[in-house]
Amino acid sequence: MLKIGEFSKLSHLTVKALRFYEKAGILSPEYIDGNTGYRFYETGQLEAAAKIKAYRGLDLSIDEIRLICSGADEKQILLAKAKELTDDKKHIEALLSSINHILEDKEMKYYTVEKVIPKTLVYYSETVLEKYGDIMEWIPSVGEECLKLNPDIKCAEPNYEFCEFPDGEFKEKDIFVRHNEAVTHTGRENELIKFRVIPEAKVLSVLHKGAYDTIGEAYSYIMSCAEQNGYKPAGLARECYIDGIWNKESPDEWLTEIQLPVVKAEM
Repeated sequence: MLKIGEFSKLSHLTVKALRFYEKAGILSPEYIDGNTGYRFYETGQLEAAAKIKAYRGLDLSIDEIRLICSGADEKQILLAKAKELTDDKKHIEALLSSINHILEDKEMKYYTVEKVIPKTLVYYSETVLEKYGDIMEWIPSVGEECLKLNPDIKCAEPNYEFCEFPDGEFKEKDIFVRHNEAVTHTGRENELIKFRVIPEAKVLSVLHKGAYDTIGEAYSYIMSCAEQNGYKPAGLARECYIDGIWNKESPDEWLTEIQLPVVKAEM
């Protein structure tokens, strides 16, 4: 039998790694002296040690290695790892593309962030507006109507307010718009004010700074990022108005967040 130091030299695994693998339950000594605590290994365990070292070289996790050691299908685990690495490769390529864009153009106008929007209760209202710019005048009237109908209604913290455009296409006039604002509880409804629960959603987010007539660039960018990262839209895009006509004099200072709900595209 081999002492742990001897086994370490032959297996090319450090003593620290061997103790870790023992604790993880994937490579235990053949015998432990009850008096001294010395660990002893059989030469036949060198093959198992070599496999573990190879699996770690393939970036398999301890849990994945433990499954294989317990008799799970090695091929299926490796196929899953290959898919994971392929997805990582696509993500890395997308990041490299963005970095190269910055290096080439000296400036990047948009940055994409992934985040999860939790399940949310909102009041909402729908209308058809003559033109896109009328949104900022219509939204305050919706809030006033909701408060008139429900004087005790309170907005959720943190604040979450956005507009959706259910038409499914860009329109310059007669725009169908739905305004949503998160609240703490439901209230009375009428023809204008309704309540609903929005399910949790993973979104890609970009910030658009400037007038609304150039916001199409942000939409184009976020759709491109979704495709590059293996996502597809899973709902209507949401426009969150952070700064606008109500607090900024210049349209150049207006700030709008676009959130695109997404799911992984099928391979």
